[in-house]
Amino acid sequence: MESWVSEEHPRAWSLKIRERLAEGFRRGIVVPEGLIAHGRGEAFDYLLGEKTCPFARKAIRAAAAMLLLARSPVISVNGNVAALVPNEIVKLAKETGARIEINLFHRTDERVKAIADWLKAHEAKEIFGTDKRYFTKIDEIHSERRVVDRRGIYSADVVFVPLEDGDRTEALRRMGKCVIAVDLNPLSRTAVAANITIVDNIVRAAPLLILEVKKLKHMSSRRLEKIVREFDNKENLKEAYMHIKKRLMKISGQ
Repeated sequence: MESWVSEEHPRAWSLKIRERLAEGFRRGIVVPEGLIAHGRGEAFDYLLGEKTCPFARKAIRAAAAMLLLARSPVISVNGNVAALVPNEIVKLAKETGARIEINLFHRTDERVKAIADWLKAHEAKEIFGTDKRYFTKIDEIHSERRVVDRRGIYSADVVFVPLEDGDRTEALRRMGKCVIAVDLNPLSRTAVAANITIVDNIVRAAPLLILEVKKLKHMSSRRLEKIVREFDNKENLKEAYMHIKKRLMKISGQ
């Protein structure tokens, strides 16, 4: 995987990410719709400059603090997340004590098993969202994402939802849960509805989030609460909008 990509290619990094998704597709982890969603996200990454911006770093810090404060954090995993950052998801779960739950828009038993096996191959010990005995439904969600694990997302106080769709983020918020999102599109319903939105590529953001969790891990609850309290998602999204606007103006010579 990725071995065919020459480091000399001007788009080497992007091609390696695409190959991870293509490999995920071959393994039955990623669906064709996931490939389309990645392309849409990559377009926004161009607008951001394909780098982690200061507003993303602020969100990452707030997200790390929120995960460390959580009583029952859950990391929601779909096919693209499993294909792109399996190691990082497992490490983040270990560092924060979060549970990992598979939650899919295009859900089949075969795909759930493929993702679970892939995560276990990357040292995940326990994966929720796989045992039908514990399934329940969130009626406000009108897709297969409404199927959740009672021990996981349903009972969580904080849910980390990288590469999410907006209706579930909105439903989780209405249930009183705190939602942390990773979304390259700062205009999406997910980005607007989440408590904390990291406007960045998951491949860049996930390692930085792990590092930030390690950095804040021994901080007092009071200091962590201050970090979360002082973070304003609306203002942070405005910074992302302005960053994109300035880049477009610069590119157009205005």
